[in-house]
Amino acid sequence: MSGTGEEAQLRYAWRALSVVSMASILTALGSSSLNVALPQVVRHFDASATAANWILLSFMLTNTGLMVAFGRLADMFGRRTMYLLGLATYTGASLLLGFSPGVWFLIGLRAVQAAGGAMLLTNSAALLADAFPKRHLGRGMGIYIASFSVAQLVGPTLGGFLTDRLGWQWVFWYNVPIGLVCLAWGAVALRRTGSRAHERGIDAAGNLLVLISLGSLLFGLSQVGESGWTDPVVFAGLAVCAVLAPLFLWVERRSPHPVVDVALFRDPPFALGLLTSFLNAVARMAVVLLIALFYQAVRGESPVPAGLKVLPLPVVAMIASACSGMLHAKLTPRTIALLGTSAGTAGLLVLLLNISEDIGYTPIACGLVLIGAGSGMFMPANTTALLDGVSSQRIGIVNAMRLMVQNTGVVVSTALAMSLVTSPLPAGLRQYVFAGTIADVSAQGVAQLVTGYRLALLVMTAISALSVIASLGRHRVADVAAGGIRPSEEPVGKAP
Repeated sequence: MSGTGEEAQLRYAWRALSVVSMASILTALGSSSLNVALPQVVRHFDASATAANWILLSFMLTNTGLMVAFGRLADMFGRRTMYLLGLATYTGASLLLGFSPGVWFLIGLRAVQAAGGAMLLTNSAALLADAFPKRHLGRGMGIYIASFSVAQLVGPTLGGFLTDRLGWQWVFWYNVPIGLVCLAWGAVALRRTGSRAHERGIDAAGNLLVLISLGSLLFGLSQVGESGWTDPVVFAGLAVCAVLAPLFLWVERRSPHPVVDVALFRDPPFALGLLTSFLNAVARMAVVLLIALFYQAVRGESPVPAGLKVLPLPVVAMIASACSGMLHAKLTPRTIALLGTSAGTAGLLVLLLNISEDIGYTPIACGLVLIGAGSGMFMPANTTALLDGVSSQRIGIVNAMRLMVQNTGVVVSTALAMSLVTSPLPAGLRQYVFAGTIADVSAQGVAQLVTGYRLALLVMTAISALSVIASLGRHRVADVAAGGIRPSEEPVGKAP
């Protein structure tokens, strides 16, 4: 590519990055601010523990289940069209959410909002991979991931402030003006892309199986908080997911337009990269919610100081993501991803070893700093490694697969963490955890809740350790492949 041609491509790439980053901040703000405002919303609607869980899970389930379908549609009809439609849907749903007359109406609108978010997320990294020259992609991806950290930085404080001063409705309504600005700028800045009408087709059966199996898993996990792990409803939800998983794989092998291209898993570095992404998300994505809830439920603090307590994680994540371009100049993306997931594991271990009813803030802050540094390094590096070398015609569906796996991890992380945290409590006290008022109701309940926190952090730390092992395995397999040696032919004595 000539110097002039690359300069023109870079100018467009930075414009596309500005659109994508603004929309990423919009959607991530919605999630991070609601995490802190959740107790206020629960109190307003007098919601049960199950309904409180589904205020979060309905968004995550819908977002994850529709992601690959929208990736396919974007490849067929154009990413610009899908992106702008996603912005309009997300903004409109945000406006209506503030007028919700009941908690289940709110949960339904959260699903509509999630559909808009899925259209955005499934196209964001694909738009950047198309726009940036290959040698600049790591830098662009690092800034894109840093935009999520900006939202996580502002979101908890913003959510606490809006809830305290203006009411829970403004946790949704503030999205509207931001969404309208993003929509206008996206319509101007993004290039029109051609459709691929000859490849039209949607795997309806596969998408339906994703929704049913993942929904069953989440429903089962969400009931643990009220009914315990031995309840028949919990068992049934987990069993349906276990039965449908192999059926899903069978359907995908025979589908002309699969939700998940099983053939991609024949590439060991790609398969291990997705596994690492899933485990990393399960291990760390519930941390902000857990810590914000800890300071409200255990310490009895209001949303604003609780939101301020989690700031070290997004601050450090933002810095690490923004600086990842410099690391990419010296290290491979796979190496950076390994360092990131190792740092996150260390942070979870710090929280596990120190969490208690009277814990000081310093150990919490140290754990959050390590998790933030790990997240900031891992996400852009892992995304770059997975999308590197993928053709433009396939990048939409491959990126959607990446996001579906990652978001499945987010969903499982939230459902699993909240179920484990409340599991030591009697059923009658669990709703007070989500309302943030258990400290006013039962001193014994607070002690049991801290036990639940230890259990949740133990499981999350163990899962994070598995992500380190998977990342090491990918690094080793990729090195062997680069040397033209199959693992079974590796010379004796070669260093791992």
